[in-house]
Amino acid sequence: MASSDHDLIQQTIQTYFDSMYESDPAKVHEAFHPDAKITGYLNGELHEMTVPTFADMVAGQQPSAKEKDEATQLETVSLEIAGDTAVARVRDGYIGLVFLDTLSFLKTEGDWVIYNKLFHVES
Repeated sequence: MASSDHDLIQQTIQTYFDSMYESDPAKVHEAFHPDAKITGYLNGELHEMTVPTFADMVAGQQPSAKEKDEATQLETVSLEIAGDTAVARVRDGYIGLVFLDTLSFLKTEGDWVIYNKLFHVES
């Protein structure tokens, strides 16, 4: 049975979260389109990152949240699919903060990848 687009996007969201939880830069590159941008405000300062920059930042979180046995927090708040594009709002815990991420997706060669990430720090 073929996975639905919804399930495939959820798998990409999980890979995205796992990349941060495990401090795994390879999973960052798996979840994101190579041309994606990661943008948002942290401590009142605008951060704009490429995928390699974000992957390096994720890799630098040592020991990883998984190694520290931190509780996971991941919730898909909403998901809308329009053809080969989609937008998801995801609430996740990372580096001691709670983020509300707006993730835009593209379906390329049958795979859903994150094309843009806007992040907002909730707490």
